[in-house]
This record gives sequence, C-alpha cells and structure tokens, in this order.
Amino acid sequence: MSKKNNQDKLLIFALGGVGEIGKNMYCIQYANDIVVVDAGLKFPEEEMLGIDVVIPDIAYLLENRDKVKAILLTHGHEDHIGGLPYVLKQLNIPIYGTKLTLGLVENKLKEAGLLGDTKRHLINEDSELTFGTIKASFFRTNHSIPDSVGVCLETPEGNVVHTGDFKFDHTPVNDQFADLQRMAEIGSRGVLALLSDSTNAERAGYTPSESNIGKEFESLFRSAKQRVVVATFASNVHRVQQVINAAAETRRKMTVVGRSMVNVVSIASELGYLNIPEGMLIEPEEVNKLPADRVVILSTGSQGEPMSALTRMARSTHRKVDILPGDTVIIAATPIPGNERYVGRTVDELMRLGAHVIYGPGSISGVHVSGHGSQEELKLMLNLMRPEYFIPIHGEYRMLRHHGLLGESVGIPKENIFLIDIGDTVEIQNGAARKAGKIPSGNVLIDGLGVGDVGNIVLRDRKLLSQDGILVVVVTLSKQDGTILSGPDIISRGFVYVRESEGLLEEANRIVTSTLHKLMSDNVNEWASLKTNVKDALGRFLYEQTRRRPMILPIIMEV
Repeated sequence: MSKKNNQDKLLIFALGGVGEIGKNMYCIQYANDIVVVDAGLKFPEEEMLGIDVVIPDIAYLLENRDKVKAILLTHGHEDHIGGLPYVLKQLNIPIYGTKLTLGLVENKLKEAGLLGDTKRHLINEDSELTFGTIKASFFRTNHSIPDSVGVCLETPEGNVVHTGDFKFDHTPVNDQFADLQRMAEIGSRGVLALLSDSTNAERAGYTPSESNIGKEFESLFRSAKQRVVVATFASNVHRVQQVINAAAETRRKMTVVGRSMVNVVSIASELGYLNIPEGMLIEPEEVNKLPADRVVILSTGSQGEPMSALTRMARSTHRKVDILPGDTVIIAATPIPGNERYVGRTVDELMRLGAHVIYGPGSISGVHVSGHGSQEELKLMLNLMRPEYFIPIHGEYRMLRHHGLLGESVGIPKENIFLIDIGDTVEIQNGAARKAGKIPSGNVLIDGLGVGDVGNIVLRDRKLLSQDGILVVVVTLSKQDGTILSGPDIISRGFVYVRESEGLLEEANRIVTSTLHKLMSDNVNEWASLKTNVKDALGRFLYEQTRRRPMILPIIMEV
C-alpha cells in the first residue's frame, strides 16, 4: 500500500444503481487507481419504446481507461453482472467474482464471444487483492443467490465498505451464513465510508428467512390434485432448491422451462450449488406422459414478461407445455414496480384456463420473501460498521432517503450522510468529505445489436409515430423549369385508414400542390425550405381536420 499523499483525493461515485432499481455500478478512485464494483443492467421503462435493456454510461471510465484496474462482482444477479458483455467490449479489464458468479458471467461472455479475451479471477471471502493504492478484501453475506459477498476497499484515506445486496438470514437454505464476525472486525478497524443496500429501507422489521418457504411449497404440492407450475426468478437459486426439495418430498418429477431458468439450473447444478436427486429431472415433452399429480414445472415469467415461458403457457402458445383446468400455478415473486399490470394480465389468462393461481399480497408471505434486509437489518449493518460517512445506494430516491433517516437514527450526523444521484462524486481528502462535481453519466440504450445508437431524439420520434402515425409525401420536380412532373403521392401509416379518408387525403394533396406552386412562383427552390413549407402547411391543415399531429416526411426528387 503506497503512503498517503496529502494532495491526493478519494472519489466515490455511482454510474448506476442510485435513484433507480438496476444497472448497479459503483466506482472508488484514489489518485490514479479506479476500482469498479459491479456492472449491471436494468430493463427499460415504459417510455423507452422498443428498447431491450439499459446499461450505465461508462464515458468517464473510457476517458480514464489506464486508471481502471478491475471490476469486482458482489453476486450473480442481472442488475449486477448484466452490463458486463457491453462494458468489456469497450474496456477490457480483469473481473473478479466468486465461483457461482463467475459461472453465470462466463455463460454471458461465451454468448458475446468475449470469453477468450477476458481475464477472470476466482475469489472467495478470504481473498485479498491489491490494485495500486487500493487493497480489496471480502466478507460473506446472505442474499437470494449463493456466493454473495460484500467488499472492503482499503485506501490511504481510509476503508470504504460496499455491502453488496444483503439480508441477515440466520437459517439460510444452503448453510452459507453471513459472516457477522468479520463485519464487526472491519467495523472495529474503522470504516471511513459505507455504501449500503437500500432496497427495503421503507420496510419495517426483519425480512423473513428463505427457509420458511420450503414448508409452504411442500404443503401446496401435497394439496395440489394435478400438476404444479412454479414461476420465480431464474437467478434465485435458493428458491429453486426449495422447489426441488418439495418435489422430492412429494414424489414429483420436475421439468424446467424458460431459457434463463434452464441456463441457471444447469450452471448451478454443475458447480454444486443445486442438489437435484438423480432421475428427478425430465424433459418438457415427457410431462404429458406422467400422471398429473406427479409433475412440477419450474418456469420463468414471474414478472409477466411477454416472451417468458409462463406468459406463453397462459396464452396457450408454448410449444411444449399447456395449462390444464385444475393445475396449480404458484408465482413466487413480487412484481418489480411497473410490472404489476403484466403480472395481473398473466394471472387473468391463467385463471381463464381454469388454473388455481397463488400470487400477490394475499398469499405472498407464504411463497416469497425478499432477498434484501428490512429496516432492523439495515440498522444492524450500520451498527456493525459504524462508518464516519454514509452513502445509501441501490434504490430509488425515496429508499435512499429512508435509509439516510435510519443512519441518523443510529447516530450518524446528518451532515455525514450523502444522498447521491448517478454522476455525483463524494470527495474525501484528509478525512473531510464533501459533494464535489458531476462526472458524465446516464443511460445507454440497447436496441437489438445497436448499443447507444438510440437516444432521446429517436425515442421522441418513436413516441410521435406511436401516437399519431406518419405521412410520407413524394413529389418529383423538373430540373429545368421546377414544374411538378409527378405526385404529390401521399402514403399514410398509423394516421388514418386510407380507404375511409379519401377526401381528407385529396385535400392534403391539393394543399401540397398549391404550396409548391406558390414557392416556385416566388423563385424558392432550395430543398430545405420547400420541405419545411410543405411540412408546415400540411401539418396545420391535418391538425385542424383531425386534432392529430402525424410525423410528416416530404421526399422531393429532381429529374
């Protein structure tokens, strides 16, 4: 560890994960060394029309690529590792993760063709790493996926702790207990700044243990007269293990449907994180050959995603599995904010098919618990670490705000608590912290193979097209004398039904013709002004007639 230089500063900032749920990416910089924690993605909001996923903007890291030493991964959820294939394409730096986390990452890198180029290092809770002036060590936490760790980054300015996603589950499904002793040791050595998970900061009390769910699954499986379908997050390996255990207890065979679920089950069982009795797994095609009360179907689609296995079953469009009257469907997850409508629609469709559906607030205590700690657990973490400065992370603004208040309630001075947005930097120099300048940050939108080529202007155009449609006006002019040789032809999509609006479109045609004639007689023959005038005249007329503003694209050719 190099000696502290009084001129050097410690910078802490987030490129994603604050003021939002998802795309977690946090950076700690001291002098010329930057260590990145996690590189996640998030799913698009409703107004992001046609966008597949959203990743952090890493412009700052690209500008300082020589300083970026490593990406440390806390666990294998999409909102922490999903952005890696995109980030590593532009910034080839070593990644460090636990066994299951790297197993899931390698699958992603293989798909992206990056496996050979990426340096991957296996760590565990006892690993110690040095990146220039920054030294990293780890501690074991509980979460809804095995092999989760928190990170302690020792800098010349002091220790910065990032909790990762955590809860305190005293009876974990896989016997991976949170290492409270090590957390207390880190706290007793002194923590300069704590970055802690705020997901459940609004929820009082404690988050129940994941092991409570096993008993509920078992009793539901016993009472189900026919097949049981369980939908949950693919990456919730503990939940998947509980389904396997309940199936074994009730002598049911199990099949797995949904691409991400098949991937996770095969990787987790290969690496020894899932214990599946021999002969239990069957192919989806075999489901109909077995008695209905001897089958469990494990599926993706707990969020009502349009292309997921459960949604396709609900719409009777799944190639291999149909929902039959009397089947029991358990949705073992709470809807992510914004997905409630999709989940509701899937539940409706399942019920129309005659299924018995267990979902939502009424039953949720039995078949779902969160992977994140509630208020009492967040206070416990604060008390174990006793940080000088506290930065709530991983949550929307209201969650960060609540977590800040919890910090005050356990004795952290209000002025030492920093609520940050993406791009805000907290600068610590000679023990004093302040909010410093902003660095470039934001959303990079992925649409198909395009990364970042869809921005606000394209989204605005998509919104316009989705609301009022488009009109294309095609005109051919003579080069010699500027007369109209052919057209104007008007093509309409998503604006009006052409067969029923002939009068309107004929009138639009006349307006384009007279506008062009007027411009020609005034000797205006610049394409830009011809197009602008046609657009304005046509736009005004169509708005008067229909109160709609379609996108108007004039195409003018000269022959």
